Amino acid sequence: MSNTRILIVEDEALTVLALKHELTELGYEVVGDASTAADALRAAEDKRADLVLMDIQLDGGISGVAAAAAIRGHLDVPVVFLTAHASAEILAHAVESGAFGYLVKPYTTPELKA
Repeated sequence: MSNTRILIVEDEALTVLALKHELTELGYEVVGDASTAADALRAAEDKRADLVLMDIQLDGGISGVAAAAAIRGHLDVPVVFLTAHASAEILAHAVESGAFGYLVKPYTTPELKA
């Protein structure tokens, strides 16, 4: 079993439920979830996650890329992006933010595990 603590930042409830289930089945501890950048910043600090899975497009007016940069700058927690938008421009912006990687939705369980 892994002791890795993961925070999910995603604004689609069904995706959050699927991620929680899959991550738990893979042996990870899901410490919480957030649907906006502001909630993500608070949760990242409160929950002390080892990794953040962050959707690039979030509700609330602040992008996941901006939230990830703030989390990385303040807490130095690695962020892996989830996105349904795999354009070269969006992915380049994600890489520039210091992301540790990204998953394109829909993802597979082996991709999530990796």
